[in-house]
Amino acid sequence: MIYWDHNSTTPCAPEVVEAMQCYWNEEYGNPSSSHIMGRRAAVAVKKAREQVAGLANALSSEIVFTSGATESNNLLFLGILLSPRTERNRIVISAIEHKSVLEPARLLEEHGFEVVKLPVSPTGVTDFEAAKDWVTNKTLLVSVQAANNELGTLQPVAELAELAHENGAYFHTDAAQVLGKVPFDVQSVNCDFASFSAHKMYGPKGIGALFVRGGARRWPWARPFRGGGQEGDLRPGTSNVPAIVGFGEACSLGQKYFQTDQPARIVELEKELLTRITATFPKSVVHSLDVPRLPGVFSMAFSNIPSDLLIDNLQILAVGRGSACSNMALTTSHVLERIGLDADIAKSTLRISLGRGSSRKDIISAIDLFDEAIKLIMEVMA
Repeated sequence: MIYWDHNSTTPCAPEVVEAMQCYWNEEYGNPSSSHIMGRRAAVAVKKAREQVAGLANALSSEIVFTSGATESNNLLFLGILLSPRTERNRIVISAIEHKSVLEPARLLEEHGFEVVKLPVSPTGVTDFEAAKDWVTNKTLLVSVQAANNELGTLQPVAELAELAHENGAYFHTDAAQVLGKVPFDVQSVNCDFASFSAHKMYGPKGIGALFVRGGARRWPWARPFRGGGQEGDLRPGTSNVPAIVGFGEACSLGQKYFQTDQPARIVELEKELLTRITATFPKSVVHSLDVPRLPGVFSMAFSNIPSDLLIDNLQILAVGRGSACSNMALTTSHVLERIGLDADIAKSTLRISLGRGSSRKDIISAIDLFDEAIKLIMEVMA
């Protein structure tokens, strides 16, 4: 397989798999237990928490382990929902958020909160000028993703955090797509909360974290979950030690990744791929090309070639239609609608997200695969 769908999930790095191995069947103690095996498991969890915090420039006490960014996002919004109401009842999000923010925000709206969806530019960047009109002393929370999962566009989160704080509001960012791909620093962004997922950065699925500035003791809202008090009583339940260890190792690898020329290599691969695509398929359209994006991530369309048919006929090339969290529904992406794409172009749009294992050889092979699949589809549709 040529795998170009790293925004949906990444493979577990070999070092991550190795780090996790003994915690399945040898060091399987519960870190809440007081015996020696429990204490060793607790040490492993502590180390992993420090590794995750290190990559995000947070304090280890500010990292709350969850099952992933979706749970982290829901934890935040449910906490607000269950808290006593105040005069601040406005929630401001961007119109192109991941569904794990859009849906909890809609739940708050159903219970009387005012939810404002900030418009985005045709290139998929949140409109900061519009934010100035809506982020006021009525705003409780501003939540804008650090990078869009479909377009790869980087969002002005530091500026939005400053705006939120100037108006006495909290700022949260869904940072699942940026951690381990581009430098992300909770101090530079000055966010109050940030959500992460390990499987977006060469760690295991089913583990993530919520950054809470000041730690769980500074959590400002109700605590939606009840249980044994783990994770500062914000996310109780027996710790998933193997996955937590894997997440920590993935973050440690992420720090080493930024110390190499790998990010620049992925950018160069993207440039070559785009050059070859536009030369071979002159009618292709690349979205959000001239704004800052995640390295190796772009959204594009082969005109009049439905993306679902193209993906089905690519055989050994794996690319995405957009978000991989839509229950396999073949509907038009809300992100593509919000940037004003023509319906036919939107239906032809797919997402390519390169990764650390991508190569120039893959690019050469992929162009042939695209060409063969497009010719076949055009013959059938003729």
